[in-house]
Amino acid sequence: MFIPRIIPVLLLKDNGLVKTFKFKSPKYIGDPINAVRIFNDLKADELVFLDITASKEERCISKELVKDLGDEAFMPFAVGGGITELDQIAKLLRAGAEKVVLNTISCIKPNFVKEAAENFGNQSIAISIDIKKNIFNNRTVWIKDGTVNTRLEPLNYAKNMSQLGAGELIINSINHDGVMEGYDIDLISSISKVVPIPVVACGGAGSINDLKKGYFDGNANALAAGSIFVYHGRRKAVLINYPDKCDILKIFKGKSND
Repeated sequence: MFIPRIIPVLLLKDNGLVKTFKFKSPKYIGDPINAVRIFNDLKADELVFLDITASKEERCISKELVKDLGDEAFMPFAVGGGITELDQIAKLLRAGAEKVVLNTISCIKPNFVKEAAENFGNQSIAISIDIKKNIFNNRTVWIKDGTVNTRLEPLNYAKNMSQLGAGELIINSINHDGVMEGYDIDLISSISKVVPIPVVACGGAGSINDLKKGYFDGNANALAAGSIFVYHGRRKAVLINYPDKCDILKIFKGKSND
């Protein structure tokens, strides 16, 4: 039985752990190293760390912080934020990351994705695609932490990233970020149908049932979220958590990978 990866996405700002709402109002929620230790104990499948201000500040996610994360993490993890050079990727992978997450540079310099995949292997390159829907229900790709509209159409962009050599796509709905009312299933499903590589659903999960819908209805290969893994209850008290393996098996039992 195929069980999708369940991935906490941890946002970084000034080396602290934060959570956003529709990519705005970052709220400090703790120390990332402490979060890693807790996720170790909870046996998380994988982690993703994204420095949300790196691209706007024209710098790369801290190699030193990545090394500290790598020294603590028992599970594979990916890192992203402001990556623009192959040398940066090499240093981040050497620091302990299993893969890097590219976003803004993929739009500005698409061929960089091909160069990165050729140098480090497709499995080391993930592309995060931030997508926003306007009042007319038209979706476009946004970059620089959701502050710049590229006017690019998401499906064609996703197909292009796949063709250039991306190993997987992280599809993040800006409209759903932090809302905790479920993924943009139509968006996830439409992209899953047109690319041959794994698609990671992100943005909006607020319950175990939302994860289930992302897999069965959205056809995502993996399920990523932030709020559900760092908040607890209606008042959103900060509490690092992760579903028990037995509960995960019960949730996804019944769908095979054939």
